[in-house]
Amino acid sequence: MKRSIVLLYGLLAYLSFFVTICYAIGFVGNYSVPKSVDFGGEAGSAGAAVLMNALLLGTFAVQHTIMARPAFKQWWTTIIPKSMERSTYVLVASVILLCTFWLWQPIPIEIWNIQNPVAQWALHISYWLGWGLVFFSSFLINHFDLFGLRQAYLEFRKQPYTQLQFRTTILYKFVRHPLLLGFLIAFWSAPVMTVGHFLFAGLTTAYILVGIEFEERDLEHAHGAAYREYKDRVPKLIPYKGNAVDVMPERQPSKV
Repeated sequence: MKRSIVLLYGLLAYLSFFVTICYAIGFVGNYSVPKSVDFGGEAGSAGAAVLMNALLLGTFAVQHTIMARPAFKQWWTTIIPKSMERSTYVLVASVILLCTFWLWQPIPIEIWNIQNPVAQWALHISYWLGWGLVFFSSFLINHFDLFGLRQAYLEFRKQPYTQLQFRTTILYKFVRHPLLLGFLIAFWSAPVMTVGHFLFAGLTTAYILVGIEFEERDLEHAHGAAYREYKDRVPKLIPYKGNAVDVMPERQPSKV
């Protein structure tokens, strides 16, 4: 029974992620959702909206950072089973993001509005390519492990969890964080950029850049010289130099 509950919990957490990421695509791009970054909410005073939106994104950033740290996970898994740790992380993050989308206050003041049809289409294509990069990168590092479903399934099958061997294949030969690069591309690919969208993109970009530093500090602590060599060979986000080492043992998926 306990193993079945763990699996059901993992499935619930994964479903929450899937719903959240699908809504996020519509939210950021103003596509087919009842409330998006620019539409669907009441536009009050800009100052109050900035404060509220920053608080919402700040809550997500704090949760995402603290729950990803090894010290927190070591303490947290004295309370919940290790097989549920990642699923809980995913579930809490999804709930916070859905609340952010629900409570978001649009600030529809335009910063730019690109009228050229070719440029508009280029940005729309860039937007979808960014999200495609997110999903593709997640499968390169094991999508189901990243979102907790593998851990729950292994527990259900009475198999011990094993750390994944990270192979720097395809995208990871050119940048260390292609998944996060995909988010950045999607967030900034906007033919119409409002103050609200700019705030969302700016704060999430700042968090990604700060979060990378936390993550890489943990990775260096875990893998020592091997990860430092990887950092020396492969740029962080912008592909501009040669390939990485072929194998990086037991690298943890991006937690940012």
